[in-house]
Amino acid sequence: MSDVTYNIEASFRLKGNEVIIGVDEVGRGPWAGPVTACAVILNPDNIPHGLNDSKKLNVVRRNELFLKIMESSLVSCVHVDVEEIDKINILQATFRAMERSILKLPIPDHILIDGNKLPPNLPSPATAIIKGDTKSASIAAASIIAKVTRDQLMANLSLEYPGYGWEKNAGYGTKMHQLGLLNNGVTPHHRRSFKPIHNMLYSASPRK
Repeated sequence: MSDVTYNIEASFRLKGNEVIIGVDEVGRGPWAGPVTACAVILNPDNIPHGLNDSKKLNVVRRNELFLKIMESSLVSCVHVDVEEIDKINILQATFRAMERSILKLPIPDHILIDGNKLPPNLPSPATAIIKGDTKSASIAAASIIAKVTRDQLMANLSLEYPGYGWEKNAGYGTKMHQLGLLNNGVTPHHRRSFKPIHNMLYSASPRK
């Protein structure tokens, strides 16, 4: 797998931005589990080869790059749990996860965030980049850290709550997850504000 293009980082560094944080999130769509955001400051002299959108990497390569990024870069990863998601909605929870992950790292000269919207409370100038995990090395690195971290968390939760397939579907609404809900009901890790879960809990004949 080829690397993402580094033109975006290079263009910002030419403007005097030496310290750049790349940010990405994973877990906005699942029915269960937290939303996770990670922030990464790459070492310009030691950028792992093969960085790309985590979804374009197979599991083995993604895990290899996870270790290389952790060894060579400054990394922060933050989960926002289902209680907070249900309280403030998934978009605002995602923004909070991003903000908190950024604040755990040194203040950067510039922040690059995957997507088309910026969180409201950032410590530095920032740019939202659509499909940033295919255009920015630091965002790609953040996407890899976020996915591996959250996938492992969901696999661990699946040991406590078997039958939903979280070790395979990471909390997304697959057929196995739906069957688990029908057989076992809603767990504390399900997002009650999400329509499928809400309907199960508050329909005319709810299953609790």
